[in-house]
Amino acid sequence: MVDAGRLIGDFVDPYLDESWAALGAVISAEDTGSELAVEVQLGYPAASMQAEFERALTELAGRSVALKLRYASPALSQTPPLRGVRNIVAIASGKGGVGKSTTAVNLALALSAEGARVGILDADIYGPSIGIMLGVPEGRRPEIEDEKFFVPIKAHGIQAMSMSFLVTDQTPMVWRGPMASGALQQLLGQSLWSDLDMLIVDMPPGTGDIQLTLAQKASVAGAVIVTTPQDIALQDARKGVEMFRKVDIPVLGVVENMSVHRCPDCGHESHIFGEGGGQRIADQYDTVLLGALPLAIEVREQGDSGQPSVVAEPEGAIALAYLSAARYMAARLWKQAGSAVTAPSISISDD
Repeated sequence: MVDAGRLIGDFVDPYLDESWAALGAVISAEDTGSELAVEVQLGYPAASMQAEFERALTELAGRSVALKLRYASPALSQTPPLRGVRNIVAIASGKGGVGKSTTAVNLALALSAEGARVGILDADIYGPSIGIMLGVPEGRRPEIEDEKFFVPIKAHGIQAMSMSFLVTDQTPMVWRGPMASGALQQLLGQSLWSDLDMLIVDMPPGTGDIQLTLAQKASVAGAVIVTTPQDIALQDARKGVEMFRKVDIPVLGVVENMSVHRCPDCGHESHIFGEGGGQRIADQYDTVLLGALPLAIEVREQGDSGQPSVVAEPEGAIALAYLSAARYMAARLWKQAGSAVTAPSISISDD
């Protein structure tokens, strides 16, 4: 049994390219006679990977493996960045129109589907869109607690807070930078998040006041850069990466949207906005390409209807791409935090 237990520990994590033993993921491996009963704790949510992991471990061990998979959220410091929040991840882009908000919403929903407790904060004060994408009815307002705290609105299993919940759709935010920054600080400091593993922050495009305010007022664990393969989008994406570097926020990876268009009639693929741009950015800045999403009309239609892809078609190819990107992002965060933060002791027995 000891050899089999070591084999389980030798399993290489698909996102981190390190063994589960090195990551401190294996809690126990017990020989029940008919199978190996294995308990594993990962620092990223991966509920949908249970069956796939079991098959891989069974092949590795040469006998049937029953896997109990657990998730324990890591944290970069002992002091939470916000009340009720363990980790903050910013979703950003150098320019608008590259699908940043769509990515933020679907990543948040994907993390939730995989077993994490997730919230999303719409930090795009001038053009908030998270409410529409999550199907929150116009005019719905967050509850107020103790006359000053906002209780985030729940939608599709995640907690959400946005300026759009506090104003009407017809109210333009005609504010100078300091006013917008003040609004963000209010949303950050007065939202009652409830026991979140991760808070996804949908940033406005660019590298201005809102980005600096978030970096200064909240401990951000990492950032994801969203781009398209188009050269002008890549140029702005580089600025986004550099901005996070200047404020000491690690870039967890890159998501490339509108990567390819597949003709619904003949299946022909066209790289309308270019090819391989996201990977080039990732290589240039020593990070990773978390995922590449196609240019598909259903992504836009599902977001506009308040049923994002991960919710509308959870088994569809687009949803699966978001799920993989979310796991990869969370795994990178775990590695950054150091697996020793939540590493359990290993118990292997042959009784």
